[in-house]
Amino acid sequence: MSELLIIGAGGFARETAQAVRDAGEAKLLGHLDDNRALHGTEVDGVPVLGGCDLVHDLPDARVVICVGNPRDYAARARLVRRLNLPPDRWATVVHPTAAVSATSRIGPGSVLLAHCVLTAAVRVGAHVAVMPHVVLTHDDVVEDYVTIAAGARLGGGVRLARGSYLGSGTLVREGTTVGAWSQIGMGSTVLGDVPPGEVWVGSPARRLREAAAPALDEQARRTMGGQTV
Repeated sequence: MSELLIIGAGGFARETAQAVRDAGEAKLLGHLDDNRALHGTEVDGVPVLGGCDLVHDLPDARVVICVGNPRDYAARARLVRRLNLPPDRWATVVHPTAAVSATSRIGPGSVLLAHCVLTAAVRVGAHVAVMPHVVLTHDDVVEDYVTIAAGARLGGGVRLARGSYLGSGTLVREGTTVGAWSQIGMGSTVLGDVPPGEVWVGSPARRLREAAAPALDEQARRTMGGQTV
């Protein structure tokens, strides 16, 4: 049984820890978090071992990053760059109740929580967070660092570009693209393409404003111009 470390000790990290325990396929060593007040404590019975850089002292353990929120959804990308781990260190966590078709693919460092559905030929990139009861239908493409909150539904052939964020209950029309590092508000209905780096809300969704710092750091902004994070 492989050993696993979870970066972060907040809500998403706790949910991922439960998914790991439910799957029973890895030994969960504990959480790593830069909040010193948590070091030496337990979160839902799982120890917080120390700061994030402790991953380098535990080279045999695989790692998944479970940080980020609507106010700073580029946090996972920054930690991936900072830790600079080799590709084989990143784990992929899939809750046993998730329905993942044989024709779908999930990248390293990604997490699929309970009752997600990937129907046919879905492509999920690296370090993607897919919350409970998300439905991804045929030919959807979810690029690296995307966050999809609980209950979101995507029609066929949707593309979620790098680092985009979909709020809870979002509906996305088939064939639509959500641009890099854009954010869709909870309960919104996306009927057309969303440009990079914007916040859209409502039903139908309309532009509210540019995505604000700290959600977009300098490197994330360069991604919108075609470069990588």
